Amino acid sequence: MEKIIEENKQGQSLVLENKKENTKKLYIESYGCAMNFSDSEIVASILVNGGYNTTQVLEEADLVLVNTCSIRDKAEQTIRKRLEKYNAVKREVNPKMKVGVLGCMAERLKEQFLEEEKIVDLVVGPDAYKDLPNLLAEVEDGRDAINVILSKEETYGDISPVRLMSNGITALVSITRGCDNMCTFCVVPFTRGRERSREPQSIMTEIQDLWNQGFKEITLLGQNVDSYLWYGGGLKKDFDKATDMQKATAVAFDQLLEMVAVAFPKMRIRFSTSNPQDMHEEVLHVIAKYPNICKHIHLPVQSGSNRILKEMNRLHSREEYIELINKINSIIPNCCITQDMIAGFPTETEEDHQDTLSLMEHVKYSFGYMYAYSERPGTLAGRKMEDDVPEETKLRRLQEIVDLQRKHSAFRTQEFLGQTVEVLIEKESKKSPNDWSGRNSQSITVVFPKENYKIGDFVNVKITNCTSGTLIGKAVGYSEMN
Repeated sequence: MEKIIEENKQGQSLVLENKKENTKKLYIESYGCAMNFSDSEIVASILVNGGYNTTQVLEEADLVLVNTCSIRDKAEQTIRKRLEKYNAVKREVNPKMKVGVLGCMAERLKEQFLEEEKIVDLVVGPDAYKDLPNLLAEVEDGRDAINVILSKEETYGDISPVRLMSNGITALVSITRGCDNMCTFCVVPFTRGRERSREPQSIMTEIQDLWNQGFKEITLLGQNVDSYLWYGGGLKKDFDKATDMQKATAVAFDQLLEMVAVAFPKMRIRFSTSNPQDMHEEVLHVIAKYPNICKHIHLPVQSGSNRILKEMNRLHSREEYIELINKINSIIPNCCITQDMIAGFPTETEEDHQDTLSLMEHVKYSFGYMYAYSERPGTLAGRKMEDDVPEETKLRRLQEIVDLQRKHSAFRTQEFLGQTVEVLIEKESKKSPNDWSGRNSQSITVVFPKENYKIGDFVNVKITNCTSGTLIGKAVGYSEMN
């Protein structure tokens, strides 16, 4: 399952440097996972070169695009509400406005969008963004346009993304697309297709460009980054058919991670998301070896029950997951581990739920993303399994998971009291204009007085206080990363 970014709030409207010669205006919003935000940067790059400038004013846009998420029903309902808003603006203010739906929801619903949502002129799946100029030409000619064909090769490695709403400090770098893990609850394999990896040199070139622009931290991004495998092109599932030379020169994720760490020793490196069945010990040793690789692993487990894991088609057991957790703690003692958890999966019993709580007690995650199960049409669970756990039971179990996670989050932040941590300043604190906010290597937010420091500085901060989600302290000088 993908990590969700504030899907219950209005999506981020994205703005970039405009070109004087462009005459049309684009308004774009993104919802859902980090990959969607990365894809929006690709879309913006394509459209800026196609004559569009961006705007933050919805009412003046010639083209409105919403990049969508299908991972939960709540996410789709949020998108439908935004489409109602666009419809009202189009009807009452700007009749010439064209509206397009991008991303996973577009791929899943296809023609249904053009039929149901009367304001939708354009439907574009996650692998069809290079076709946008052609599709927009069809729309200008008065025709509905749709392209949701899933690619087996496309990685967009040849497009330089435009950094949207960037703080100039942190950036996403996509390294894989698609997913081969057919978890029964997840739509991603159906909306984004099979796993394929991006050519390593194009990744290094993009990171070099970010470094030249002054960026200080990148996140290597994929539905399942640990499955990264470059052997000259092609799907991961076809690696067995590769030549001996291709196999001998193949680059796996641990090798790519080390390449980036060595080439950019003053740049922080994060990655997301990992699948327990695909994370190998070699990756852990690379993380431990290089100080610029952040000590944080997002390791979704979804359930602590072996029976439910099997029903979910998670190809690891509770015992194997715990063994991996123990390896992480042994090889990277200061590593932060975070989770995704689903409450109320079909047939989940109270005993299964207690297994989840006991797993959480064993790991004591730093934070997590926790959801009540919602049936996704098209998935195996949606087709074959009855959504038989009552809603009130789901919500009660979810609340118990959330309450336990809050307790563990407080425990983990308290471990930092009295320690000095390295923080990359990212922005002004939401609560005080006198404080900076940034994250430490473990991805925990740290707040401290501004003094003479600035955004983009690496600062050592001594932690004096904390909440369950935030460390509070005072800067004691610049770190060696500057």
